[in-house]
Amino acid sequence: MKHVWTLARRELKGFFDHPTAYVLQIAFLALALFLAVRSIYANSLATLRPLFDLLPWLLAIFVPAVTMRSLAEERQTRTLEWLMAQPFDERTVVLGKFLGNWLFVVFTLACTLPLAAGVLLASDADPGIVVAQYLGSALLAALLVALGLWASSVTQNQITAFILATALSLTLVLIGAPVVRVGLPPRVAALLGELGVVRHFEGVARGVIDLRDVLYFMAGTVLFLVLAGFFLAKDRLSPTRAGFRRLRVGTAAAAVLALVVSLAGSNLPGRLDLTRGNLYTLSAGTRTIVAGLDDLVTIKLFMSRELPLEIQSTVRDVRDLVADFQRASDGRLQVGELDPDQDEAAAEEARSFGITPIEFNVLRDDEFQVKRGWFGLAVQYADKSEVIPLVDRTDDLELRLASAITTMTREGMPVVGWATGFGMRGQFEFQLARQVLSERYQIEAVSLQPDSSGVVESIEGVDVLLIATPTAPLDPAAVSRVREFVDAGHPALLLVKGLQLSPQAPTTLPVTTGLEEFLKEEGVELSTDVAFDLRSSQRISMGQQGMFSLIRSYAYWPIAFPAAEHPTVRDLSSLTFGWPSPLIITDSAHVTPLWTTTEAGGSVPAGSSVAPEIPLAPDAASLSPQILAAAVDGDRAGGAGRLIVVGDASFLEDQFLRADPQGVAFLANAVDWLGQDESLIDIRSKNRVPPPLVFSSDWGKNVLKWGCLVGIPALLVLLGAVRVGGRVSRARRQWGEAA
Repeated sequence: MKHVWTLARRELKGFFDHPTAYVLQIAFLALALFLAVRSIYANSLATLRPLFDLLPWLLAIFVPAVTMRSLAEERQTRTLEWLMAQPFDERTVVLGKFLGNWLFVVFTLACTLPLAAGVLLASDADPGIVVAQYLGSALLAALLVALGLWASSVTQNQITAFILATALSLTLVLIGAPVVRVGLPPRVAALLGELGVVRHFEGVARGVIDLRDVLYFMAGTVLFLVLAGFFLAKDRLSPTRAGFRRLRVGTAAAAVLALVVSLAGSNLPGRLDLTRGNLYTLSAGTRTIVAGLDDLVTIKLFMSRELPLEIQSTVRDVRDLVADFQRASDGRLQVGELDPDQDEAAAEEARSFGITPIEFNVLRDDEFQVKRGWFGLAVQYADKSEVIPLVDRTDDLELRLASAITTMTREGMPVVGWATGFGMRGQFEFQLARQVLSERYQIEAVSLQPDSSGVVESIEGVDVLLIATPTAPLDPAAVSRVREFVDAGHPALLLVKGLQLSPQAPTTLPVTTGLEEFLKEEGVELSTDVAFDLRSSQRISMGQQGMFSLIRSYAYWPIAFPAAEHPTVRDLSSLTFGWPSPLIITDSAHVTPLWTTTEAGGSVPAGSSVAPEIPLAPDAASLSPQILAAAVDGDRAGGAGRLIVVGDASFLEDQFLRADPQGVAFLANAVDWLGQDESLIDIRSKNRVPPPLVFSSDWGKNVLKWGCLVGIPALLVLLGAVRVGGRVSRARRQWGEAA
C-alpha cells in the first residue's frame, strides 16, 4: 500500500503542477455551476438536483480528458519500462494511477461544495440528500476513472485514449435512456437498463445508498481496473508462455465475475436512507400498523412483464416497498406478484377488483405498435379489499397502503362534520381536499343555521367539527353550540378569515365571523388585515405581454414555513396561503404557532388594494413574521377539546393544491391530530418536494451566485498561478539539495 500511495501522490502532484489540469477544472466547473445556479435560482427550490442531473454527462467528457495521459504518456515517453523496473508490479501501478486520478476528480467535485453549503444555509434543504449525492458522485467518478485508465492502457496516443474513453463513458450513460432501449426486446431493454449508469446514479442521488447501486459501481470499477492491469502485464509476457495464458484466464474470470455481481446485485435488498425523516424507509407509524394486524392481509401486484421503460424505476420502488411491508409484518402480511398476460385466471381476478390494463406504445419492426399491460394492486383483508387500479407514482404509495390497511382493519369510520350556513364554504368547493379526507373519514354536513324558533340543532355523532370561512356573523346560538361542542372535549378545525375579496375591485373587505370572542377566550385573536411576505411568495402568471408570458411573485400569496415543532407540520417544508388573515396569540402557554411568514412579512388593513401589478413598499421597520395558523392544545382548564385555527381556507382550493400538495398533508395531519389518531402523520409528512430557496437578503443571494460563478474559478486560477509559476524554483531547490 505504501508504493500505491507513493504513485498516487506523484500522479496527483503532476496534475497540480500542469496548467492543462487547471484549464480542465475551470471549464468543467464553469459549465456545471452556471447551469446549476441558473436552474436553482429560476425555480427557487433548495435542491442540487440540477447539478447532479448534469453530472454524468459532464463527467463522461471531463474524466477521459483527465485520465488520457496516465498510461498512454508513460508508454509514449518510454517511462513505463523505468517505472516497472522499480519495486512496482502492474497491480501497484494501476492502483496508484487510479487513486491519483480519482482524488483529482474528487477534488474538482469538492469545488462545488460552496454551492451546496450556500443552499443548505439559506434554506431547509435536506443535508442527508446532499451527502448521498456527493457519495454517488464519488462512486460514479471511480467507475469512469477506471474506464479511462483502461482506455489509456491500450494505446500510446493520448487523443486515441480520450476518444475511446469518451465513447464508452457516453455509451454507459446513454444505454439506460429510453430513447436507446425503445424497440428492443423486454429482456434486452431491462439488461441495458441495469448496465446504464444513470439509473444507478439517480438512485443514490435521491438520498438512498442502495446496495444494488453500490455493487454496480464497485463491480464496474474493478472490471476496468482488471482490464487495465491485463494490458500492462501482457507487454512483458510471451503469448506462448503459461503465464500469459493464466493472466488471460484470470482476467476473463474477473470480468465475468464483475458482470455477474453487477447484474445479480439488482436482486439484493439493503439500503441506507440518508434523507431527513427517512423518506424511502417505512415509518414508525407503518410498522405499528402492520405489526398490529390481527389477521392475514394480502397485497396482490398485477404486473405485466413488458411495461413502458419510463416506469421501470417505479416498478423497482413498488417491489421494494411491498417487500418492506411484508418484512415489517412478521408474517401477517403476504405479497403475491401475478402476470395477467401469462395467466388468464390472474387477469379475471384483476378485472374483478376493477383493475384494467393500460395501453402504451412500443417500437416493433420500425413502427410504433400499441401494447397493453397491467400495473395495479389490490389489498385484501377478510372480505374487504382496497384497490389501486394504476400505480402511477410511489411518493405517496406507503401512505395509500397504510391507509387502506387501517381502513379495512378498524371498526367504523370517524366522522368529520363540515359546518354549513352563514356564507361558509362547503365541502364540494374543495374537491381534492374532500377526496383525501373521505379516504379516512366520513364527511357529513352539519348545519349551524338556527331554525324558525332560533334553535341550532345539537352537534351529535361528530368526531371533528370543520368550519370554513364564514362571511356573515354567526348567530349567538350557533356560536354557543360551537362553544358547547368544544367545551365537551371535542376538537374543531376553524378556517376563518377576517376579510374577503371585493367582487368589484382587487381590494379586501373586513368580515365579522361572530367567532372573534370565542377565539379570544381560547388565546387567539383574528385580524381583519391581509398578510403578505416580500421574500417568500408564490409566483403567478400575469398573462401574455406581447409575445412573452410574464411571471411575477405575488406577496399576498405568501409561502409560509413551520413555526414550531408540532405533529401537524412534521416534516412539511412550506405551505402556500392565499390572502390570509394573520393571527395574534395571547395565550402562549396553550397555543402553538404552526405556520409563519419570514421576517419580511407584514400586513395591510382591509380596504387596501391587493392587485399584483401594484408594488408593495412598506416601511422596513414594520416588517415582522406573521402567524397564519395556530394549534390550541386540549390541556386547558375545563378539559376543552383541541383546536386548530387557520387564517385562510384558500390553501385547500384545487388550484393551490396542484401548485403545493403539502396543503393536503397539513389538512389530513390536522384532522388526525384533532381526532388524536396520529398513526399516519409520520407517513403522510414524508415530503419529497424540495423546500423553497429563500434568501434573507439580496446581498446573500448575490454572494452565493457570484461566489460560485466567479469566485471558485478565480481561486483555481490563483492556485494554478502559484503552483505552475513556482514549479521551476521548486525544481532548482530540489536539485540543489540533491547536489
